[in-house]
Amino acid sequence: MNGAQDLGGMMGFGPIRPDPDEAIFHDAWERRVFAMTLATGFTAQWNIDMARSARESLPPPQYLASTYYQIWFEGLQRLLVARGMASADEIAQGRSLQAPLPGITAVGPERVAAVLARGGPTEREAPAPARFAVGDRVLTRNLNPTGHVRLPRYVRGRVGTVVALHGAHVFPDTNARGEGEHPEWLYTVAFSGHELWGTQTTADSVRVDCWEPYLDPAPARDPAG
Repeated sequence: MNGAQDLGGMMGFGPIRPDPDEAIFHDAWERRVFAMTLATGFTAQWNIDMARSARESLPPPQYLASTYYQIWFEGLQRLLVARGMASADEIAQGRSLQAPLPGITAVGPERVAAVLARGGPTEREAPAPARFAVGDRVLTRNLNPTGHVRLPRYVRGRVGTVVALHGAHVFPDTNARGEGEHPEWLYTVAFSGHELWGTQTTADSVRVDCWEPYLDPAPARDPAG
């Protein structure tokens, strides 16, 4: 989706100046939102791509005016309501108004450390041989879907070079829609700064991880040009 979260290459938002000493959480409620998001995610009522889509599909004015964990909290509320795990009235009142849904199992405190340590690997068996190899020139597709997509806008319709293959991984676009994992090959593609932003840019190059459905072979170079 072309959401407010896709800020790469856009002007007007100022430089990024990371603070190496910045606290992970700035207030206790942020820590609680993070814990709630993990705890409800362990119920397996949605996957990580659905969670990202819920956050990234917030209306742009709301998204841009919210802090990081405010966005997480809004996305969590959307997921809870959509799955029938809580109603809007329950969230507003801060208490349960109906019996919990049957069949939902929570992860007990004694299992949390082990579950977190295991993580959530996304690599899967490849469905077919890789279409591209390191050194291949590729053209990203000009995608503008209403649903989830992880190809940044600023690289769509641009030519780059494959610099790495990472195996086949869960395809987030279908996974976010609940249509299955549909593993696809994942590549790192390098784009020159001039290809992305013209000759006046100071950027040398940018590397972007792209799933195979985002890519086509690049047209042959014009020997005259």
